[in-house]
Amino acid sequence: MNPILIQTIQFFMSLSLLIVLHELGHFIPAKIFKTRVEKFYLFFDIKYSLFKKKIGETVYGIGWLPLGGYVKIAGMIDESMDTDQLAEEPKPWEFRSKPSWQRLIIMLGGVTVNFILAVLIYIGLAWAYGDQFISNESLKDGVYVSVQNIGDKLGIETGDKIISVDGNKIEDFNTIFLELVNGDEFTIERDGREITQEIPVDFISTLLEDEENIRFLSPRYPFVIGAIPDESKNKDSGLQVKDEIVGIGGTEITYFDEAKPILERYKNEEVVLSVRREGSGLLPIPVVITDSATIGVALGGISYDDLEKRDILKLETKKYSFLESIPAGIDKGVTTLTSYVKQLKKIFNPDTGAYKGVGGFAAIGNMFPDTWNWAAFWSTTALISIILAFMNILPIPALDGGHVMFLLYEMVTGRKPSDKFLEYAQMTGFFLLIALLLFANGNDIYKMIFK
Repeated sequence: MNPILIQTIQFFMSLSLLIVLHELGHFIPAKIFKTRVEKFYLFFDIKYSLFKKKIGETVYGIGWLPLGGYVKIAGMIDESMDTDQLAEEPKPWEFRSKPSWQRLIIMLGGVTVNFILAVLIYIGLAWAYGDQFISNESLKDGVYVSVQNIGDKLGIETGDKIISVDGNKIEDFNTIFLELVNGDEFTIERDGREITQEIPVDFISTLLEDEENIRFLSPRYPFVIGAIPDESKNKDSGLQVKDEIVGIGGTEITYFDEAKPILERYKNEEVVLSVRREGSGLLPIPVVITDSATIGVALGGISYDDLEKRDILKLETKKYSFLESIPAGIDKGVTTLTSYVKQLKKIFNPDTGAYKGVGGFAAIGNMFPDTWNWAAFWSTTALISIILAFMNILPIPALDGGHVMFLLYEMVTGRKPSDKFLEYAQMTGFFLLIALLLFANGNDIYKMIFK
């Protein structure tokens, strides 16, 4: 199946699930408090519905515009902008007739369900799969900086050991990237000395300039040959795929990154490589170095399991019983939410350049794997659920957080904002959301065309 189609299917599966459950979070307390729900829709039904059926007092349907979904609660100014009811006297079953504490619970229901769903998913993932990660402490010879300009910007070199970010010790190597994006300073060990450095305020902007190289750090790995192109000067040198280069001109090397400075000394010259070949031991093979200081071979991949066997890194595995998975899932949910809040703060600071990375539907779709991987699907769904929960609780009119803001004002002051004010606020918030939507998806289109 086409990878893009796989991502698209996963995107709509995840989005549909999250929207339906979010709206159920409003629907259920509304029903408990005997508030009439006139519509329950997945996606928006502007002028047209793909499907609709009335059951009791509620019309259930699927709209044609996949920008979200909604429940239309009687006596409430919402996404439908239906204000006809407000011209009449309040009815007992209407939202506006209910006590403020009941209205608050109804409005908080959606984001509460989103966060609980994410935690439940994380609990299930912990129980079913556990955690496997690269122990950061096990990288005895530090990290490999694969993109030099990003490393220079950050102030990190190949061989450095990253100890902590903002004073928090790094245990899982794969979390380093997100920690550096969210952090303000980091501590490394270089040549036996600990050095603490500030993370440049525009570091995120540097990453976004070349998104293909955004994962600019990796464990150090051996120089294993993956392919020898036909046009290579060393096609007939005797080198073979899966050979490991362990010496150049008499100088021993352990890692691929050690080869470049040595090869620089032998441009356009012949040099003898020391090659380790399975079943043959060490072999001396003369090769010609190009004027760009390369051997003319493609680097081969090597699995983490093989790196662990060579004592280059250590893979840690945590298994959880069902009871142990509960606090692990809760912790994961809280940590993910905290991390997202940090990222959002960076976006609202123009100096970071993080706003350039804001994406719309294409960016969300790309979060899903391009192959069927249920663990990755559910992990991504949990992350999006947390994002939806936080974004919806922001105090912006037209979002749940806007309604909550006005309800809290009413509960504190004892004064309810007028229906006309709420109508104008809803319209203002709606136009603001449309602008944000256009900006985010415009970013996606710009990246597709120009990057």
